[in-house]
Amino acid sequence: METIFPALFLSLKVATCATLINLIFGTLTGYALAKCRFIGRDLLDTIFTLPMVLPPTVVGYYLLVLFGRQGALGQWLHNTFQINLIFTWQGAVLAAAVVTFPLIVKPARAAFENINPQLEQAARTLGLPEWAIFVRVTLPLAWRGILAGLLLAFARALGEFGATLMIAGSIPNETQTLSIAVYEAVQAGDDNLANQLVIIISAVCIVILWATQVLSKPRYQA
Repeated sequence: METIFPALFLSLKVATCATLINLIFGTLTGYALAKCRFIGRDLLDTIFTLPMVLPPTVVGYYLLVLFGRQGALGQWLHNTFQINLIFTWQGAVLAAAVVTFPLIVKPARAAFENINPQLEQAARTLGLPEWAIFVRVTLPLAWRGILAGLLLAFARALGEFGATLMIAGSIPNETQTLSIAVYEAVQAGDDNLANQLVIIISAVCIVILWATQVLSKPRYQA
């Protein structure tokens, strides 16, 4: 229990923070890709999709290069704000947010693209500004797809391993998430602890996937 509860709490905290970050940036990115036409849009979409297909350790290496003490962003954060993300739980949040970013952008973009443009045009004819149309018309119509993506991203962030281990390490009670705790338990030959951790994370993911399937069903059945 001394290992299970800290790892579970940390995993939930990291997954929640990463999902909230992506709720904002992922939704706005999905909206921009769906509604805006600009040069390089397809290339940008490909770049945003990379964390979904690259090995997590590769993503973690890129993050180390960028946010390490010798990295451009890492040096700037340290020199300007005295912030160091390496081997911290905030670094684990960064890793989880980057890895799960495509899982929110893709469903959000699809949800925005499936909205009937005539509904938004009708709101424009009534004199609503674009921000009001987004908040009062577009988001309410796309929320099911966005929420489904958020649930998938949360489940993925909860079990993130490779990128988290690269940038945050495995410090008990500080950066050791559930998935890393499973790895450490197996390495130490503690099968009982590994079994408990695996059951917990599997149960949580099953519930989340079930909720995602329920949300993905059509609103009306014939």
